[in-house]
Amino acid sequence: MCTVLSPYEMKQFIIATLNLEDLTPEGIGDEDPLFAGGLGLDSIDALELGLALRRKFHIQSAERVPATKDDFRNVRSLVAFVARNGQEHQETGA
Repeated sequence: MCTVLSPYEMKQFIIATLNLEDLTPEGIGDEDPLFAGGLGLDSIDALELGLALRRKFHIQSAERVPATKDDFRNVRSLVAFVARNGQEHQETGA
């Protein structure tokens, strides 16, 4: 089952994951570049964000499901990557 995530939810995830306390989801455009000329994220941010996405949305390892530069281009491309590769996780109560 694929994971459905809105652009707004992805923005919240990016802000929380990277501790971007001075940003709000409203301040990030869906098509704004996440790296050069946009939010100004760097390679360490990309690594941290990629690992967090894989953990949160149960995306298989990078060897099995590689993410490309295009997947990290902007919020919309990240939403599409999670939709293609993520799996919903059902919590079971104890």
